[in-house]
Amino acid sequence: MLATDEALADPVRARPGLRAPGSVDGSEWALRVVAGQHVSLPAARAVLSKLVATYGKPLDRPDGGLTHAFPAPDALAGADLAGLGLTRARAETLRELARRLADGSLVLDPGADRQAATQALASIPGIGPWTVEHISLRSLGDPDAFPAGDVGLIRAATRLGLGGTVALGRRANRWRPWRGYAAHYLWEVVA
Repeated sequence: MLATDEALADPVRARPGLRAPGSVDGSEWALRVVAGQHVSLPAARAVLSKLVATYGKPLDRPDGGLTHAFPAPDALAGADLAGLGLTRARAETLRELARRLADGSLVLDPGADRQAATQALASIPGIGPWTVEHISLRSLGDPDAFPAGDVGLIRAATRLGLGGTVALGRRANRWRPWRGYAAHYLWEVVA
């Protein structure tokens, strides 16, 4: 179906059958996404490295540079996140997300109720539409999730002559219910 769209025909032909990968641990993915919001990839890596070193559980047998497991939500729910490179608002968003994951009021895995999960995510201050869609795509395995405001998607859309965010969002409606797959094809354009 995506190959019938002239903008996606070449990317689909170049990588037929491209899969939309999910996350092994939906809660971890969501926490990583929130911690890395509004910063560059290197800055996000630095924050996440500090977060894991501070709150992650040390591995019994480290493997090279892998020394700690990613912190469980309950370890972050009440954590003092000062000094990790997060803004005060981002730290509170991360803690609130961790609280809801820890108490079970938010479930983020492919078997979860997608509508309930996305509504719960959207109700957390500091989590906007891009974050909800990105988490839905990877944590919930939603094949129609589409983070239209993603910088990579906008770059790909521009490169393909589709326009900016608003135009991309309109165009993406043609790709329903497979917008998540379209997102991965678009990311391939700028990879």
